[in-house]
Amino acid sequence: MRKPLISLTALLALTAPAAAQDETPAPSPNQIVAEAAASEWVGIAPEDLLVMTLAPAENGSERRVIIQLMPAPFSQSWVQNIRTFARSGWFDDITVNRVQDNYVVQWGDANYDNPESKGEPKALPDALVATDEADYTVSGEAIGLSTLLADSERDLALDADTYIASDDRTAAVIIANGLVDSYAQLSLFHAGWPLASDIGSEGADPRVWPIHCYGMVGVGRNMSPDAGTGAELYTVIGHAPRHLDRNIALAGRIVEGIEHLSSLPRGKGQLGFYEDEARRVPILTVRVASDLPASERPAFEYLSTDGEAFALYADARANRRDPFFNVPAGGADVCNIPVPVRRAG
Repeated sequence: MRKPLISLTALLALTAPAAAQDETPAPSPNQIVAEAAASEWVGIAPEDLLVMTLAPAENGSERRVIIQLMPAPFSQSWVQNIRTFARSGWFDDITVNRVQDNYVVQWGDANYDNPESKGEPKALPDALVATDEADYTVSGEAIGLSTLLADSERDLALDADTYIASDDRTAAVIIANGLVDSYAQLSLFHAGWPLASDIGSEGADPRVWPIHCYGMVGVGRNMSPDAGTGAELYTVIGHAPRHLDRNIALAGRIVEGIEHLSSLPRGKGQLGFYEDEARRVPILTVRVASDLPASERPAFEYLSTDGEAFALYADARANRRDPFFNVPAGGADVCNIPVPVRRAG
């Protein structure tokens, strides 16, 4: 039988003594992120960024959305197809077709699988790879999950005055041992992404998968066994719909410009689809950032989820001690600890 996972509350209780906190106001999560050392930030490769340009807003202002694609080992067949769609120009001139309140915004070819459409669907580009619903999850060993947990069980004692007691206890280990999850046995962070796992389930080969937090980008599909190609995409704009985990491929997240999608008028049709074609927002272009001229290429970085700053930030998200708050919550949902991402430089 596996050793029980310690609670996040128990671990976070070992942070700085209350007396010390009374002397100096505790920093807010934003302050911790702002003061994180440059060495704690990890650059995002331009090959992993998409630049999606929507038609200008009514006042003429530009609307750009930057998407970070999922890294290996997750969702790589869909990620490869999405790059193919972008590089072939297939995404150009598609539209935002669905905006469902507190749920998702979805975009793609409005003539695809739409019985109300009178147009012909766009022909898919060549060189798309097959996708399989079995790839919604990966083996836990693909991210070294057993080693992660073994390390945490071997070295659990924390100094009462220090959140991280030794170099080999990363924030990922601490969070992996603490986040209780209603949808999985465990939730954790790895390489800057929120994940969940069924580790500890009886007789199960541990699996790991990305999860539906706000701003995550998923792949639309038809009924199983169809897993979608990447032609239809959506992003979460409401409370995390975790019931979709392991049922749909997640291929990335929006790191800038989500306000251009979350603020769109809600569709009045079934599931939030626009009944009036004029309400659909055109998507002018989608480009892989590495294909853009250097002067136009956006650069982003995320706060390492293996560092001390992230551990302090996660603690502050779970237990707000800055002056506005009266009662620390004593815990947090994984989606309530969004991984900080910022413009590089």
